Amino acid sequence: MKDGPDIARIAALIGDPARANMLTALMSGKALTATELSQEAGITLQTASSHLAKLGAGGLLMPRKQGRHKYFSLANDEVAHVLEALMGLAAGSGHLRTRTGPRDEELRKARVCYNHLAGHMGIQMYDSFLRQGFLDIGTEGLTLTKTGASFVRDFGIDLDGLTAKKSPLCRECLDWSERRSHLAGSLGRALLAQMENLSWAKRIPESRIVRFTKAGQTEFDATFQR
Repeated sequence: MKDGPDIARIAALIGDPARANMLTALMSGKALTATELSQEAGITLQTASSHLAKLGAGGLLMPRKQGRHKYFSLANDEVAHVLEALMGLAAGSGHLRTRTGPRDEELRKARVCYNHLAGHMGIQMYDSFLRQGFLDIGTEGLTLTKTGASFVRDFGIDLDGLTAKKSPLCRECLDWSERRSHLAGSLGRALLAQMENLSWAKRIPESRIVRFTKAGQTEFDATFQR
């Protein structure tokens, strides 16, 4: 037997269609109950509970109890990063879901990818950060420059609070619909949260769509110029 990480075990956990649907539903960053996840997967609650136990044992999910209810969320950013990369691979290979229509266009324009902004507008923001010198791509990955730090603070984000956390501040994430990078990490999450605080945009319930107001779109384009 070869030494090293057992990728086949993780791939098998993700590869089951029902489990894949549940994991994809959790890419919204919102914790869901077993009942909600069973509906996403189109399976019975009993079957969903079995799948959720396997995903939890495999380190892909984090269960949490609140009162009488038990919720599930993705275990960490790394799980979300892998799922988004797999979505990009599937899309690039022509393996797309059959649902079409305006909702798909909205998903491609702006959506949540585990609490950070993805889609066309996520790409626009990432490219703008690079063009304005807010980010630097080095051998150790993405780092926020001094100019970028000043912008982030002026945008109303507690940068000191973010850097005190253990999670990566800046992280590159491959966008499944655009096949280009958008900004992940704690900074990516904070930027999206601040856009919501400023009433630029809001998340659409029961969906990963992020919908910008007309004024919010104008402010976004002015701040993150193409």
